[in-house]
Amino acid sequence: MGRVQYAAKNIIFGYISNFTYLVLGFILRTVFLNRLGETLLGVNGLYTGILSVVSLAELGIGTAMNYSLYGPVAREDIGKIKAYMCFYRKAYRAIAAVVALLGLAVVPFLPVIVKNSIGLTQQELTVYYLIFLFNTVSTYFMAYKYSLVNARQMNYIQTNAATVSKIVTSVVQIIILLTTADFLMYLMAVAVIELLQKLIMNVYLNRKYPYLRERDGEKLSREETQTIVSDTRALAIQKIGDAARLQTDAIIISSFLNVTLVGLIDNYNMIIAAVTGFVDIVFNSVISGFGNLIATESKERQLSLFRVYRFTAAWLYGFSAIGFWFLLSPLVETAWGAGRVVAFSVIFCIVFDYYCKGERIVLYNFKTAAGIFREDKYLAFAQGIVNLIVSIVLVQKIGLLGVYIGTIVSGLMANLIRPFLIYRLCFQKSAVEYFKDAAVYWLQLGLSAAVLLPIGRMILEQKSWGTLICMAVVITLVFNGLFFLCFRKREELRYLKGILLRRLGR
Repeated sequence: MGRVQYAAKNIIFGYISNFTYLVLGFILRTVFLNRLGETLLGVNGLYTGILSVVSLAELGIGTAMNYSLYGPVAREDIGKIKAYMCFYRKAYRAIAAVVALLGLAVVPFLPVIVKNSIGLTQQELTVYYLIFLFNTVSTYFMAYKYSLVNARQMNYIQTNAATVSKIVTSVVQIIILLTTADFLMYLMAVAVIELLQKLIMNVYLNRKYPYLRERDGEKLSREETQTIVSDTRALAIQKIGDAARLQTDAIIISSFLNVTLVGLIDNYNMIIAAVTGFVDIVFNSVISGFGNLIATESKERQLSLFRVYRFTAAWLYGFSAIGFWFLLSPLVETAWGAGRVVAFSVIFCIVFDYYCKGERIVLYNFKTAAGIFREDKYLAFAQGIVNLIVSIVLVQKIGLLGVYIGTIVSGLMANLIRPFLIYRLCFQKSAVEYFKDAAVYWLQLGLSAAVLLPIGRMILEQKSWGTLICMAVVITLVFNGLFFLCFRKREELRYLKGILLRRLGR
């Protein structure tokens, strides 16, 4: 099976998984809000953010591991694969211990971080947090094995396991909420079901790749170990910066404003994450394929497919960004009430950063597949510092909007710097063409917004499920029609059309 076939399979199963997440997540969120309210929803989102920061102990070894496995997997060098997996098993066990200790160290600071947790005792907040911590720590004992199947471009194995687990968990949680409205039982359901899933997948992967159970065999050379350590050290700095930029919003909002507001924002984040899941599948499913491409193809071929990759991002992220701009708040209002809508200025910042993220994910995924870890190791760290400073200063002056201005400012640093790095190291070319394309994509996005604005005001004057569906259809026709008209002569569009026709057997 080739790169395109593996990517297609990963995308298909990914879409099935994300559709499942979308439906179940929406139902579960509605029941949660009706039975438990926004404070516990805020606590749920806050603890997720805290554990994302604590999980920095992983410090990028997973990314370095995936890159190291591309070569041995392509050569079917079982001895070398075993050596890498043994090394990673030991590393991840150590990481689990560190995450557990760091997570426990946060417990005394929970009263400072969780503000205005009306109706919740300190003991309850601690117990809830410890369940979240257990779920995070237990992941490390078998997560490293997924790196092998992902390096083999079989990401769908992990996707399918997560989908089944999500279905079972969501159904059980909905039953618990409807019958008892007990948040502790709600969290325990996640812990028990996910633990069972990890145990079952551990057995499955051991049977699929029996050498994962073997402890003997060759060891990594000193040079190979030093390469991993060097790459991990570079990635560690990036991880710290990424966490400071991406995982601290909920903590800042809870600490400076209130935890209930975290719950309101989490409603928006859930919708964005559900849609983004469909978009990101396309891009994340081809990372391992890019790793193989870079190892086997010419730089001209790499650049050609990079342009296609970037063109696809402009299309899909542009389409979804326009959809979010017009439909996000009306959807929240229609589903959960006008009292749960946040200011339009905040929505604009969220959507602006979302589209910029589409450009960043292309750059980040390609540089990761190419093994470029050290050259920009301080960029993410600088972004994290800028985000914290801007967000903390502005949240005290202009409230919630200040947090997202910090996110935008720090994110744009990567949008402006990484193209130079990628083009110089991967293609030995100037990045001027990248920025010319970026300007064209932004103009097309602005044109679509300008055309849709008066239509949206008319259709969404009265908010209902019917008007939301009507506006979604209009956005689909207008944006994609304009995109096709603007770029119908581009080589990238012809390439994508060729793949589609081949898949349809024409």
